[in-house]
Amino acid sequence: MHNERKITNDLYWVGVNDRRIALFENVYPVPGGISYNSYLLIDDKTVLFDTVDRCMSHQFFDNLEFILGERKLDYVVVNHMEPDHSANLSDLLLRYPEVKIIGNAKTFVFIKQFFNNDMESHFITVNDGDTLSTGKHNLKFIFAPMVHWPEVMVTFDETDGILFSADGFGGFGALNGNIFADEVDFDESHWENMRRYYTNIVGKYGVSVMSLLNKATSLNINYICPLHGKIWRKDIDKLVDKYKKWASYEPEEKGVTIVYGSIYGNTENAAEILAGILAEKGIRNIQMFDVSVTHPSYLVSSCFRYSNIVIASNTYNAGMFINMDAFMHDLAAHSLKNRYVSIIESGSWAPMSGKKIREILESMKDMKIIGDTVTITSAPKNKDYEKLEKLASDIMNSL
Repeated sequence: MHNERKITNDLYWVGVNDRRIALFENVYPVPGGISYNSYLLIDDKTVLFDTVDRCMSHQFFDNLEFILGERKLDYVVVNHMEPDHSANLSDLLLRYPEVKIIGNAKTFVFIKQFFNNDMESHFITVNDGDTLSTGKHNLKFIFAPMVHWPEVMVTFDETDGILFSADGFGGFGALNGNIFADEVDFDESHWENMRRYYTNIVGKYGVSVMSLLNKATSLNINYICPLHGKIWRKDIDKLVDKYKKWASYEPEEKGVTIVYGSIYGNTENAAEILAGILAEKGIRNIQMFDVSVTHPSYLVSSCFRYSNIVIASNTYNAGMFINMDAFMHDLAAHSLKNRYVSIIESGSWAPMSGKKIREILESMKDMKIIGDTVTITSAPKNKDYEKLEKLASDIMNSL
């Protein structure tokens, strides 16, 4: 049974939702599932924009065949070659043997790497800025390398002002009937799905994202159609503003993310005491995470959101607690910068975690360490309260 939605008079969403998936890219928890968005333009020529993940092929082809009816498929535009969007290209050719595949030179390098069958006779290679007329619609191809793969491009329908944005402007979460962002109360939970998606999937490539955003400013955009998440047709300026902050590594708001690693609860206690002091000083935006309980993707997202970070870790094997060590390397790998960071370390005979944390922070750009490292020996005691209170004051002053 087909399941599609009309976007404009000529454009249809023919994507799918996967609510059974536990880990997106086998890494990131997606308790709300994920959508794989594909779009079909009906004009003098028919154009499909990307396919979907192989796990949902049957539903995808039901949607596509229903909208096409007796018409043939003329083109498929490959904006992004990652398998969750391109896995059905081979099957697409079997069903529509006359279809032409539109991509750039790097797209076709990847196609040859992913597929054994010869597709070369179907290739149409485009360059940055090339256009294609499909009848009344004019499509412009804009290269967006490293957002977040080197072959990525976006397609802009100049007729209706529709930006097919590849993985840009995407988000976690299946589409629960409402495919448009303005069809739901777009609260913080929705922004968190988009923030966690951006920071973990695309966040490392802020320079490349800013380059794409600069290109987009010259376009009269009425719709943004990403490959994951909701379609935008209102408040596009608000969405672009969020992306500019994320891509420039500018905090969205002043606040404190506290990430702690604790074996027996003593380092956790120190972090809790610090959070209480910060709250008494009037700081409203405080998020606390146990690094052993919360997936790193949520931690990375919160660190992108707020201006200040506190890392609290016990010493383990003369270094950081194992899960904290993994998180700190993950944070560095996502190239976060322009944050204020404070350190709490603990240990019973040779506290070393603070030194290891500092080494990673110093390898990152524009990470300013606030206050002295607070060292807790075994468990927090009354004498440590003053050190935590001093650290809280230093954090407050940085805000």
